[in-house]
Amino acid sequence: MRLYRLETRVLLERDDTSLMLDEEWDALINREDLAAYLRRATGPAAAAGGRRLAPIGTQEVWAAGVTYFRSRTARMEESKPSGGGSFYDAVYSAERPELFFKAAAWRVRGPGDPVSIRRDARWSVPEPELALVVNRRGTIVGYTIGNDMSSRDIEGENPLYLPQAKVYDGSCALGPAVLIREQPLSPDTAIALTIVRNGATVFDGGTTLAQMRRTPEELVEYLYRETSFPHGAVLLTGTGVVPPDDFTLQAGDAISITIPPIGTLENAVGAR
Repeated sequence: MRLYRLETRVLLERDDTSLMLDEEWDALINREDLAAYLRRATGPAAAAGGRRLAPIGTQEVWAAGVTYFRSRTARMEESKPSGGGSFYDAVYSAERPELFFKAAAWRVRGPGDPVSIRRDARWSVPEPELALVVNRRGTIVGYTIGNDMSSRDIEGENPLYLPQAKVYDGSCALGPAVLIREQPLSPDTAIALTIVRNGATVFDGGTTLAQMRRTPEELVEYLYRETSFPHGAVLLTGTGVVPPDDFTLQAGDAISITIPPIGTLENAVGAR
């Protein structure tokens, strides 16, 4: 089952039917029996059209870093000049994961919305990630796709600049839907990133969830240890797909992130 957030309602895709639900997003995501409730749900058949928004209500977006070996290597390379090369290796192998605040809901972009690169950055990349939709009780209720836009030169200059490299207007996109399922995604679930510039593909790469060092459940457990989320949270789980060091995004680039069970999140880089 998939949930799409529209401007006034929620669209449910279930089996071969599409229904319009007159539901408030935050209350729906936090139902104790969400999957069972959606299997029983009734409503009018969904008509074609309707703008699809980022699948988030008032939840905060958090992110986990250095959960893939590829991201460990990339962040060690970018931070070598500042003496932080071994820092990320220690984070990758540590028991405690790296977790950081990514975006308030109003900063999140939805399917088709433009994402941004910082004006004061010279090296910007998208980071394709599985995003966990977590209810107020710390239970993973669904999955969506996240784009964790990052300024690699700013972070590489000093690891303490991470918030400036990661948190700014248009630095996070979610969508197109929330996949509701009671069982975890298979480790062989693929994540693919494609970047198109002026009609030509300039980057194409992928990974699988099997390459993650930490489980989604472990990341959520650490996030919720001493922090409450009255309306739930969205947690990005890290990236295993990093463009080469000589690549940087430009205005107009079209970014597509595909996780087959969920769909494809598409955003273009807006003009600076």
